[in-house]
Amino acid sequence: MSDDIAISVKDVSKTFKLPHERADSVKSLFVNPFNKKRKKFEVQHALRGISFDVKKGEFFGIVGRNGSGKSTLLKIIAGIYQPNEGSITVNGRLVPFIELGVGFNPQLTGRENVYLNGAMLGFSEKEVDVKYSAIVDFAELERFMDQKLKNYSSGMQVRLAFSVATILAESEILLIDEVLAVGDADFQRKCFEYFKKLKKENKTVIFVSHDMSAVREYCDRAMLINDNKVAFEGSSEEVAKEYTKIFLPGLYEAGKNDEKKRLAKESGSTMKWGLGGVDIDHLSLSKKVYTLDDKDIEISYQIVGDPNFKDLVNPGFTIKDEKGQPVCGTNTDITLGKSQKLTLGKKNNILSVRWLIPNIFNNGKYTVDVAVLSGSNGDTLQWWDDSTSFRVLNDKSTPYAVSPQVSVETIFL
Repeated sequence: MSDDIAISVKDVSKTFKLPHERADSVKSLFVNPFNKKRKKFEVQHALRGISFDVKKGEFFGIVGRNGSGKSTLLKIIAGIYQPNEGSITVNGRLVPFIELGVGFNPQLTGRENVYLNGAMLGFSEKEVDVKYSAIVDFAELERFMDQKLKNYSSGMQVRLAFSVATILAESEILLIDEVLAVGDADFQRKCFEYFKKLKKENKTVIFVSHDMSAVREYCDRAMLINDNKVAFEGSSEEVAKEYTKIFLPGLYEAGKNDEKKRLAKESGSTMKWGLGGVDIDHLSLSKKVYTLDDKDIEISYQIVGDPNFKDLVNPGFTIKDEKGQPVCGTNTDITLGKSQKLTLGKKNNILSVRWLIPNIFNNGKYTVDVAVLSGSNGDTLQWWDDSTSFRVLNDKSTPYAVSPQVSVETIFL
């Protein structure tokens, strides 16, 4: 193994045997000791042929769904489990932050548990004495150190366990398994500050997390495990996108649409986005400039469906001011009522839509978004950002969002 490699994992596989029947008592063992079903079990493949290298000083992320094998892999690297196949090579002293608080005794006080855990990590009482104040300060539990651990909340226990591990850990390699799942926002912030310190000190870290923002911020590279094998390996940004694409497809599509909208705005063009199946076409305004003499603003367009499109449709629009803030908008479900279901024409699969909007706008320029939602589930089939624009000339503008024409009557008494 190269000198610049901290951890090398080669073709690691791990299986567990899951029995289908078990004896619940001594009596059941004697009643039918030769029950063949008791010997049956299912083989669970926790990991299949996992291979990767982590360089010294690298912050390496491992992501995947629950049950994908992430924690099992960390326990194999830590030496807690042995692989059925493959090998692990570790070049340096390693400390695992896995299942924090293991070894803590709920009948002992917080202070006693610090010294107990220190002894389990190989530190003498004098060595723990030197670091005790730093541990308590980091955990922010000074008032509770002489209380029994069983009286601590789960968050307090994690804070104490994480503090003991971080302050006492003197190692080149750290394994961190979602230790931030419990704890308040302030403590999580402190943990992230600790991560920044690790990066500055060029510590080698393997970090398991479901938080893609944390993976993006701290990890140099990452690996996605799916179906108990490596599905993707690359930069933290690439792996975070792949994780979102596989497990959060709605969020992934929304992110792609946001990026498309950003690029479209930068280029000065408009953009259509959505799940598809329909296309908004032949959009037009009755005028480009409206005055107080114009009572209505007319927006017309056609919705053209794909040949196999059979869904209900819910057309709508949004009008935005010069700052991009929505001023008004609606759709046919609101205007006509949800009981009136709209479909595209049976002959050409086309629906023509014409909106008449009262001219209640202040002086200025306005842009229009038009959209078609699914009439059955509300999904966005197509949204056309900044599809068109118009200007209103209003010499009676008010400082409010809209300026409807009003009448007033005054009576002198």
